[in-house]
Amino acid sequence: MKKTILIVDDSVHIRMLLEAMLQHKYKVYTAEDGLSAMMWLAAGNVPDIIVTDIQMPHLDGWELISNLHNNLLYNDIPVVVLTGVSLHNVNFVHPNVVHVINKPFDPRDLLEKIGQQFSNPQPVSVTG
Repeated sequence: MKKTILIVDDSVHIRMLLEAMLQHKYKVYTAEDGLSAMMWLAAGNVPDIIVTDIQMPHLDGWELISNLHNNLLYNDIPVVVLTGVSLHNVNFVHPNVVHVINKPFDPRDLLEKIGQQFSNPQPVSVTG
């Protein structure tokens, strides 16, 4: 059974690239922002991993990650952040984040990080 990935990015080009890149190996769903992602989750969908941008309209990546972290249904979903913003010590701030990849990115790096997460999962620690 294919693992499920939710791609959240406001760039239609990034969503299309990632979907084309990942769909051969994984079941891929996309959302244009954090609000659309939360609506997809609220419909009863639970992905094995979420790849999200940070800067998006309506509900940004940080708000999405915080909502995941604060909800018992979603707080164990690992998150890969794909961003153009320079980030440091993200795991300290958001324990759901297992990898951070800066844009522009090498698609092979993203494939490798997702593959690593599925073959040797990094635990998502949930705290208060």
